[in-house]
Amino acid sequence: DPGPAIRVADGLQALRDAGIAARARTAAEIIAVTGSVGKTGTKELLRLALAPSGSVHASTASFNNHWGVPLSLARMHADTSAGVFEIGMNHAGEITPLTHMVRPHVAIVTAVAAVHLEFFPNVAAIADAKAEIFLGLEPGGIAIIPAHTRYANRLRVAAKAVKAKIITFGGDGDVRLRDVSDDGTLTVEVAGTLISYRLAAGPEVAMNSLAVLAAIHALGRPLQEAADALDSWRAPRGRGREVALTIGNGSGLLIDEAYNANPASVRAAIGTLAKRVANRRIAIIGDMLELGPTADALHRELAETLIEADIRIVHTVGTMTEMLRDALPEDRRGLHAPDAQTMIEKLPDLAPGDAVLVKGSNAIGLSAVVDAIEQRFATQEAPRV
Repeated sequence: DPGPAIRVADGLQALRDAGIAARARTAAEIIAVTGSVGKTGTKELLRLALAPSGSVHASTASFNNHWGVPLSLARMHADTSAGVFEIGMNHAGEITPLTHMVRPHVAIVTAVAAVHLEFFPNVAAIADAKAEIFLGLEPGGIAIIPAHTRYANRLRVAAKAVKAKIITFGGDGDVRLRDVSDDGTLTVEVAGTLISYRLAAGPEVAMNSLAVLAAIHALGRPLQEAADALDSWRAPRGRGREVALTIGNGSGLLIDEAYNANPASVRAAIGTLAKRVANRRIAIIGDMLELGPTADALHRELAETLIEADIRIVHTVGTMTEMLRDALPEDRRGLHAPDAQTMIEKLPDLAPGDAVLVKGSNAIGLSAVVDAIEQRFATQEAPRV
């Protein structure tokens, strides 16, 4: 039955007002996250890392746009200890009103990469758009910047312009990776202190965890407790989830990266596939969208990465991936389909020992291909690696 209702002149403005009111009534420490890749994963790692030291409110799924951010704010309880908000964009100027609404104490830029180039003249302009997140920082706020990006100085200048304290991560940053043991234990230096923790994830998520520890350090919360909490990390659907397959009398592996794709994240996913033990490594790659006039070249350039990673068969979905297919040696070319449904209809049987990566922009609909593979083979969550 319908519940109580308030009639308003403008639903979106009312939602903004509700979000602003929820932010104003809480004494929570607020963290905002943006970046070309890794936003949602970093937000979820923060949710885990902050939990041992208090109640945590975080954006649902990828609620990071002009609807999702105020909705996430409006849902935050007054007695929350920490709030984590993902902020996205695909045009310049979109982050500014959202970060002023969130008013973070800590703002993280996870990465700067060639995404949304349809709407930007170059990657430097993307860095400037990501740096808008610093504009909403509370007085004395902290900017967390990836030291390993070529745009680190550009981000640093933007942070200094609002008098933010700066903490860097990755590379030779303030928070840096010191060692990775055979069992996946990471040893990280945080402002001179060594912290060790287990994280069942690939190198991209490991890098995001450095940004998380930088935030924990910035807020003065217990580092080791936060790091230990990351042991329970599991990649969500569409974002690196690994599923064990039963293929005939043998087994296989499915890596579900169907949620989104850009050149940086596709290369990272291919790197993850390359590290998995398999008789054959197979990739199903869908179009990467919003790349503008560079799209054809960026799709073709993936061929070299796939060859170097010894991906034996590459199936392609969409129109722009035809450029990728043409750039591959003939013996690496698998099936091509104009859309996900056609790929499902064509999908060949897998053999025991196969490892399959599914990766493409969300609008291509490769999550349906993931579902089809899971339905064809008995599945379970893959064991930790």
